Amino acid sequence: MSQPPFRQGSLPRSAPATGSATVAVFASPTSWIESDALAQCHQVAALDGMIHVAAMPDLHPGKGAPIGAAMSSTVLYPFLVGSDIGCGIAVFPLKLRRAVPERLAARFPDLDRALDPERDADDPAWAVVTGDVPAGHVEGLGTVGRGNHFVELARIDTVLQPDHANRLGLAAGDLVLIVHSGSRGLGERILRSHTEVHGAGPAPDPDAYLRMHDDAVRWGSLNRRLMAARVAHALGAEPTEPIVDECHNLVEVRDGVYLHRKGAAPGDGRDVLVAGTRGTRSYLVAAHAGPDANHSVAHGAGRKMSRADALRRGRAKHTVEELRRTPVGSLVVCGDRQLLFEEAPTAYKRIEQVIADLVDHDLATPVAATVPLVTYKTPDRGSAPPRDRREHRHGRGRP
Repeated sequence: MSQPPFRQGSLPRSAPATGSATVAVFASPTSWIESDALAQCHQVAALDGMIHVAAMPDLHPGKGAPIGAAMSSTVLYPFLVGSDIGCGIAVFPLKLRRAVPERLAARFPDLDRALDPERDADDPAWAVVTGDVPAGHVEGLGTVGRGNHFVELARIDTVLQPDHANRLGLAAGDLVLIVHSGSRGLGERILRSHTEVHGAGPAPDPDAYLRMHDDAVRWGSLNRRLMAARVAHALGAEPTEPIVDECHNLVEVRDGVYLHRKGAAPGDGRDVLVAGTRGTRSYLVAAHAGPDANHSVAHGAGRKMSRADALRRGRAKHTVEELRRTPVGSLVVCGDRQLLFEEAPTAYKRIEQVIADLVDHDLATPVAATVPLVTYKTPDRGSAPPRDRREHRHGRGRP
């Protein structure tokens, strides 16, 4: 999730000896936590008005602020949320007669191709849009984006809390769509309009920022539903309502303070999908985090390599074909070779360790584990349906 550069000197290089907010790290001593990420937590803790910084076990360095942290303050700082306001993960049940990864991978729609309200007016996915599009932002509708965003067809592999899973309508062997995406260009536009004037400083009019922020959060949720409907129709299934849809880049006004989450999911009684990698399990958890954790839980495995390191090391160890079929037997749809290496499973922390840390710190209880069948990142033009190949040649619908 890209962010614009911030003005140099807008963050202190180190926290002062006194007067800082408290910092708590919810990870075991054996968990992979980079020192740069911890330094960023203490830099944030030294900001005016900051109260408490809670670092999740998926913590890793971001551009100007840590990713995998929940930060409470009496002052609203837009840069602590970042540019992908509204980014989150939703889970949709899916009914298919047969789930053969090789066949289904070829049927995924081109989620780089935006849906146009006029040109694509007859697309059945529009049925999930029941009102106006938030902020009137029609650019990029129905697209997944780049970076760590994905749409995944997965199977419920193991049920760990049968009663809770049953309440969600889930059982071992069931299929689900997992959609991870944000507000596309809308959130970036909102943050840039702030940083061009105020850098990494606070929002001069918090209410005005929150109105735009809330539009981006709603847009991201709508877009996840739209993508799930596009994929469901393409696979020959009926679209469904999400059983989980939690945003992990947002500001919440809670107990009279601003709670900023950057790569941290709401953990106050919510069900959350903590994403692994395209070659490992993900975990649906029942979150029950308290105030020490700023009512938050991890949102995923968290990077342990920068994109540059993952690209360099991956090219030395793997071929493209090796990365397109994972160790669990799933397929990866990704026509962007560089992204394949940047998002390799080895670039991320062990999801089992992240989940263990959440359990050990009494932040969440695992309900079920999913295993990927097909993970979509970008279209593979060689296997795209004929309509999508034709439109790609003509350059239509590109956001």
